[in-house]
Amino acid sequence: QVQVVESGGGSVQAGGSLRLSCAASGVTISSNCVGWFRQAPGKEREGVAGIDPDGTPRYADFVKGRFTISKDNAKDIVYLQMNSLNPEDTAMFYCATGVVRLCSGGICRCQPPDPFRADRYEYWGQGTQVTVSS
Repeated sequence: QVQVVESGGGSVQAGGSLRLSCAASGVTISSNCVGWFRQAPGKEREGVAGIDPDGTPRYADFVKGRFTISKDNAKDIVYLQMNSLNPEDTAMFYCATGVVRLCSGGICRCQPPDPFRADRYEYWGQGTQVTVSS
């Protein structure tokens, strides 16, 4: 059974930073495509960042330059470093993994390629709350 667990959320003032962590049991998360999503009250869930097994990161436009997604293969953890937080970042943050991969010629790519499609991911964590005050 696969279990995804996020941690690191909390309350910070505007301009502050937090680092979220995503770990999983039952799957090697660092070998999978992983996405971070967030959902604010009354709003739809939106993709924040994604990382491929080779470490290639991708970001939503609204976090570029502020958030960094990375992974530690030895610890099998994916991180989301969030800097310059503002009140609009207040949301429940979710980590997701479990993506179909198609391999050809020794190269494997996650499908679908869009890391911000929620239906791309099979396994989701329960979320960690991030609250940013002004």
